[in-house]
Amino acid sequence: MHRNLALATLVFLAIHIVTAVVDPFTALGWQAAIIPFSSSYRRLWLGLGVVAIYLLLAIVVTSLLRPYFGQSAWRAVHWLTYVMWPVAVIHGIGTGTDPRFAWMLAIEAGCIGSVVAAVAWRATAAPHAAWRRLPAASPQAQKWS
Repeated sequence: MHRNLALATLVFLAIHIVTAVVDPFTALGWQAAIIPFSSSYRRLWLGLGVVAIYLLLAIVVTSLLRPYFGQSAWRAVHWLTYVMWPVAVIHGIGTGTDPRFAWMLAIEAGCIGSVVAAVAWRATAAPHAAWRRLPAASPQAQKWS
């Protein structure tokens, strides 16, 4: 499920970036999607989105090349997820055109609440301390990573 969710995220993110670049309302261009804080349209908020993309790319690349990086280096880079996600959420709140509508606030609150709950569960779950001691090749260790 983790891998499928990550792949779906990448597909929808690619669609999001392409549609934002070709949208005539914003007139972003590819430079704004590649170089952080280079856009004249909502520079700070859009720049945070580009930073979030680069953090996500680091996570994806190290995941794909995990055997070459090793478990400890992969895990260290994978912790960037906890930085990338809030940056992406702030990007969405600041760049979006609907942040003050009740339905959008409900979606944002649901997303933020569910991630905070998942992180809290992960931090306090009983197996949390034990999964680090398992060998990287075991099915149990892969289940938690």
